[in-house]
Amino acid sequence: MRDTLPLLNTLDFPPLRRGALDTLQVNLTYRCNQRCLHCHVNAGPTRTESMSPELVELLCDVIDAHPVDTLDLTGGAPEMHPQFRTLVRRARAAGLKVIDRCNLTILSEPGHEDLANFLAAEQVAVSASLPCYSRDNVDSQRGDGVFERSIEGLRKLNALGYGQPDSNLELNLVYNPQGPSLPPPQQALEADYKQHLQEDFGIQFNHLHTITNQPIARFGSTLVSRGQFDNYMQLLRDNFSADNLAGVMCRGTVSVDWRGYLYDCDFNQMLDLPMPVLASDRPHLRELLEQPLNQHPIATRDHCFACTAGQGSSCGGTLN
Repeated sequence: MRDTLPLLNTLDFPPLRRGALDTLQVNLTYRCNQRCLHCHVNAGPTRTESMSPELVELLCDVIDAHPVDTLDLTGGAPEMHPQFRTLVRRARAAGLKVIDRCNLTILSEPGHEDLANFLAAEQVAVSASLPCYSRDNVDSQRGDGVFERSIEGLRKLNALGYGQPDSNLELNLVYNPQGPSLPPPQQALEADYKQHLQEDFGIQFNHLHTITNQPIARFGSTLVSRGQFDNYMQLLRDNFSADNLAGVMCRGTVSVDWRGYLYDCDFNQMLDLPMPVLASDRPHLRELLEQPLNQHPIATRDHCFACTAGQGSSCGGTLN
């Protein structure tokens, strides 16, 4: 779908440089049991891209050798990768925090019924996508029946201690707007989510992360087909805040694709914009064992305005 989108240039966005590397965000597979409208990965049930066993072993070597704090596993549905659990165990044994970017419905998918118990046993932080506390809004964005299965997944996690007071099992929810708009203020929306999910379903969670939709891949193509792309890009530019530049996640995160190639962020990965910091034209995971990244430049394009508009946006929610 990249070819259907207008050219994203580098003329407007300020230059950025890396800080200390603290997080590896790894896209294990594009395969997913869902096909969501806002998905910047174009993930779905028919995708076959998946990290090889050899690369998983190399990733484990990097984890053992490199002083990173967090392994952030994403996809697709990362849990559908056959070595997901092996990787989680290795990272936890090395003392890393592990984040599972979970779509919730995977917890009831055939063959994954014990997944929630595994995540709890390994004390994996769960970052779960739930774009609304309303059935109609969730199902319109993610597919019929997704809301009910998401609620079922949240109840399963709560029963194991996730999101409960005084528990060390972290459960965060992720909100994406339904269309070409900025997310509302995160703190107020989090309060609404907590009230509705508690009153209607008895569900508890730690925090809500609001994320601005990126004008790329499936969502970008939808904007183009509806004649909304230019207006959305203007909205992002108009709401640019320089205060967000210091906190954007690309300053401390490296994104690794299923082939082991390195990018400054998951969005650059989808646009095939490799990191401009290492010796080769397309830097690879093995090079993380050889060269520090601090103060190297970050590849930017106009889609970066999505991370700096308004309150700012990252995989950990707003920046301020």
